[in-house]
Amino acid sequence: MSTTRQQVKISDIVIPKYLAIFNNRKVKHIILTSGRAGTKSSYAAIRTDYQIVSDPHGSAVVLRKHHNKLRKTVYKEMIRGINRLGISKNKFTITKSPMEITYKKYGTTIYFSGSDGIDDTKGIIDEDKPIKLVVLDELTEFFDDGEGEDELSNIEATFVRGNDSDFQMIYLYNPPKNPNAPINQWCKKMEKRDDCIHIHTDYRDVPVSWLGHALIASAEAMKLVDEKMYRWVWLGQAVGVDELIYYMFGDRHRQKPDPDRRYNRIYIGGDYGQQNATTFEAFGLDTYRKRFPGLGEYYHSGRETGKQRSPSEYAKDLVEFMNDLHEEYDNRVFYIFLDPSAKGLAEEVRRATRAENLDYQVFLRDAENDVALGISRVQKVLSFDIMTTSPKQEYAVSEFGTYEYDKKSIEKGKEVPVKEDDHCMDAIRYCVMGAWKRLKYWLPKDETEEIDVCDISRKEVEDDEYL
Repeated sequence: MSTTRQQVKISDIVIPKYLAIFNNRKVKHIILTSGRAGTKSSYAAIRTDYQIVSDPHGSAVVLRKHHNKLRKTVYKEMIRGINRLGISKNKFTITKSPMEITYKKYGTTIYFSGSDGIDDTKGIIDEDKPIKLVVLDELTEFFDDGEGEDELSNIEATFVRGNDSDFQMIYLYNPPKNPNAPINQWCKKMEKRDDCIHIHTDYRDVPVSWLGHALIASAEAMKLVDEKMYRWVWLGQAVGVDELIYYMFGDRHRQKPDPDRRYNRIYIGGDYGQQNATTFEAFGLDTYRKRFPGLGEYYHSGRETGKQRSPSEYAKDLVEFMNDLHEEYDNRVFYIFLDPSAKGLAEEVRRATRAENLDYQVFLRDAENDVALGISRVQKVLSFDIMTTSPKQEYAVSEFGTYEYDKKSIEKGKEVPVKEDDHCMDAIRYCVMGAWKRLKYWLPKDETEEIDVCDISRKEVEDDEYL
């Protein structure tokens, strides 16, 4: 069976905002920013694939800060780009180890590398097929985890030699909400250069037929419940950072649990302290109503009470806390997500639950402690009214009203929570992260994580069939 495909017009697969730069080789630096579904990643993939099939002497390299994030993201996007161009994959050699895409006719190649592996990439490049295009994906990682502007300059110097006339770099990122973020400041500086173009897009620049009506509905749903979040997530605007982290928390999130509801699963997040407070926050998984209601709270501060408790005492208190919840809600399973640094408490909890003849199962897990991601997810379940708090969670309710970013960190372009009176916030974040695999399906379409792939790619055959 023939695998030859009819080639398509670039204007059929690239949004109008990008058409003017597609064949422009005079501009050296192209910055592409967007909100969600702005198709910048799709454009970069098509442009990179086109580079190696249109220039017999020009290869390309695609970089992320961390090499292990390439395969599931930009590497697959480049393979999808071949489909969009209407070129048979049989005309390419596509390998996973090393990650490379080579156009057989010319021997031109797309190399994939993490920033720390640039030297390895540079060493295998044929001088007859020099790098003429460098694509830097998820540029924020270079500023958050790397050296930022200095690192970008070093990357340019690595590949620009001998290519001054037709060398190009494409930078991709979703703008942080903080205007003071170093990457936003870098972008402003780059915009002043004669050899730089900055194009910003959002989902409104993309044909509805590419995205689907469900995705549009997701954007509009967020606009209704949290316009500021909508402007940042969907429009890609640097809207500024509220000092109050959970600014969307309000009266509607304070609800008394239905005493007649029964929960198969109850999730508990636990934050441990010695002098500082130890707290356990409990939430029920209401699959019928698609809600995550707060059910109860345990809170003890050695500093405030003058009575310090040992890990074994806290473990016994936790078992009593679970017994009370089980009696009230008749659940069969508890999932406990503890502060990953509280190894001693975790061991005592294991002993305490084994020693008791419990009428329910207990699964103990180390909590996932990505603070920024955890905060983002808690914000989402609050914005869409999935999570509520119980009157019994009085310490948590109080902390929701005071949990803030450090003002000085905001001024420096970072968002660092103030580490005071945040124990309930940590426990709730652990709980939401632990339950996320279930909670995310109750959010509107495409609110689960940041994505930038239009539906045109979702209709394609799995890439692994071609590897």
